[in-house]
Amino acid sequence: MSGQPSGNPSGPRPTANGVGASGMASSQQRTDPQVGSSTSNGQSGSMSQSNLNSIVIEYLSKKGYSKTESMLRQESANQDVEGRPVNTKAEETGGAKYGKAFGLMQSWIEESLDIYKPDLRRLLWPIFVYSFLNLASDFFPKDSGHFFESFKSGFGKEHEDDLRALQPISMPEHVLNNDTAKIYRSNKYRITLSQVAFLNLVQFLESKEKDGGAVIVGVIQSYLQVITIDRVADDQNSLARLLKRARANEDYPAEDEGIPGHNPGSANVDRSAGSTVLTRLKLGHMPLESDLMGDVRAELDEEDAKNPPFTGQDSLIQHFEQRIKREESEDAPTRSELQLPPSIARDVAMEVQKVKEDRDRFKIEGRTGGVGPGVSVTMFTFHNTYDSINCLDFSEDNMLVAAGMSESYIRVWSLDGKALPTTVQPGSTEQPPSASRRLIGHSGPVYAVSFSPSIASSNPHAPSTNSKHLLSCSADKSVRLWSLEAWTCLVVYKGHDYPVWDVKWGPFGLYFLTGSLDRTCRLWRTDHIEDLRMFVGHDKDVDTVCFHPNSAYVFTGSSDRIVRMWAVANGYPVRMFTGHTGNITALACSPNGKMLASADDAGTIILWDLGPGKLKKRMRGHGKGGIWSLSWSVESTVLASGGADGTVRLWDIAIGNDASGQGRVIGEGGVGQKIDGNAAQMQAVAGAGTKKKGKDVVVTSDQISAFPTKKSPVYKVRFTRQNLVVAGGAFLS
Repeated sequence: MSGQPSGNPSGPRPTANGVGASGMASSQQRTDPQVGSSTSNGQSGSMSQSNLNSIVIEYLSKKGYSKTESMLRQESANQDVEGRPVNTKAEETGGAKYGKAFGLMQSWIEESLDIYKPDLRRLLWPIFVYSFLNLASDFFPKDSGHFFESFKSGFGKEHEDDLRALQPISMPEHVLNNDTAKIYRSNKYRITLSQVAFLNLVQFLESKEKDGGAVIVGVIQSYLQVITIDRVADDQNSLARLLKRARANEDYPAEDEGIPGHNPGSANVDRSAGSTVLTRLKLGHMPLESDLMGDVRAELDEEDAKNPPFTGQDSLIQHFEQRIKREESEDAPTRSELQLPPSIARDVAMEVQKVKEDRDRFKIEGRTGGVGPGVSVTMFTFHNTYDSINCLDFSEDNMLVAAGMSESYIRVWSLDGKALPTTVQPGSTEQPPSASRRLIGHSGPVYAVSFSPSIASSNPHAPSTNSKHLLSCSADKSVRLWSLEAWTCLVVYKGHDYPVWDVKWGPFGLYFLTGSLDRTCRLWRTDHIEDLRMFVGHDKDVDTVCFHPNSAYVFTGSSDRIVRMWAVANGYPVRMFTGHTGNITALACSPNGKMLASADDAGTIILWDLGPGKLKKRMRGHGKGGIWSLSWSVESTVLASGGADGTVRLWDIAIGNDASGQGRVIGEGGVGQKIDGNAAQMQAVAGAGTKKKGKDVVVTSDQISAFPTKKSPVYKVRFTRQNLVVAGGAFLS
């Protein structure tokens, strides 16, 4: 037995069929010395293994064991020359499978059509993260490190913080203890793709199933929430928009992309935010329709020909082109999202006049050498009201002012003292023309009035751009739409269950907002009798409301001391601002759409940065009793405020103040005395050693000036389009 060759075929048995193996050994005795000499010479047994498989297959074929023969042929096809199994699928290659699959997908995406690349590239980051974490958790430290270093370069600009947090991971315990890894592994990554791009992806992965497609499909099914959307005309996923996005080579995440608590596309950059996700906002200006833009250009060219600009002054068409270029932004909503009607001739006339006023306005560039801009304030005081005025509003064409009365009616005056226009024929039973009108219809005190959007026009041949309608809300739980031509009520809107505190027109004159004691804000459309949206979330009544300049968002302020921001398209809340110590009494969004000012009845104004949803600064100067109105300059650099303390105050937005917003204690001076920021600081320094008195107030350094009235609480302040402040109040008798 010691002389028996070690390579005897009866020794190794590569197949489970023992009968076949023993029969083969007895019939092939002549091959034994050759096999034995091969092994004894120290060479590999590969020839033996390969020949053995062939011999067994031949034997099974002769004996008619077709099923066993088929199985052995299949196994032999997936073995190397030494008998070890050969991996023919990417998912069978251990840790290297993720690198092979990711590289395959990355190459395919870069070779795809340009219109689909921006969407498909969004898939690379989540697949990269989850593949890397799977390698580490499956105990492939070398493979995970190689994978990370090989593919991280494409994500450095957008996901720098995440890459820094994930780089130390190489072991399963690292995955369990790393905060960023835990967030990714415990949540699905949300991503939105166009339907065509997603179908192309699925077809590719199915065609490359053995080359790595199955690995990518497994990652997508386990860790991604893919939302597919159709491509429609004039939508953010239209062919034109996809082509523009491809040319722009965007490198920021799309809206709603990411995972709760750690969304790269979110404005919330706080790692400890839990499940809070701040949606990326579309704060850009609403783009003009192409037809409207063409008509406006034609009108401006004609106007420039009639009235050439002065030396050194831009022409109207030049100013218009500069403004359009400045306002172009990818984060702007489309008209289809808000369902706005097509433009008409009146819209052309309004846009032309806006360009004129914007070019010729008094420009507020900010502080110069520590001196604030010289903004003028015109104050309209109402006498003999017997404390019956609840609210005021000025029309944007600077022609009318309306007051809501506690006696349930509305009174409208012309600011120039001329008779109000009317469409009523002479000789009728209507009252003769006069400088004021009463609008009667409510059965309770009127709490808010709002003029429809308008602008003063100097062209008598152009369509009228004056205010044509007025909205009012009342304790009778209704909102009324009034005609300022026929001076009668056109529509009564009912839906609120309790008194309605506030009403505001939208920027385009079609939608309007209401806030009520029933804790809801409602969105209405003038041609619909019922509300379109109901914004619910406040714990107490909604006291004040306002629109974003592009009309895509609305803001609500409540007695629960919280300001909320809502998306008009779907009614979802997108921001919540907390920090006030009193009830919210006034809201105003900046013309550039990036900031919000909110005021409370404790005399504090807070500026909010809408993008990141953060508090920008606090401004103090008003006495207690409530700040009832806020308004921004055209440049969004100065804020005007008015309230119960009988003052109109101007604030510098650019200048900072101390972090606490406490400011300095100063004396408010005598009645009718103008106070500016520099004088306030000098007075504070001079009286630093004096004791604080009851009439003293705290003023922060960003106050430019204050204009006290004699005895008139200020109900309304408004910046005109030429940066003049118009204010109104009632004299307390």
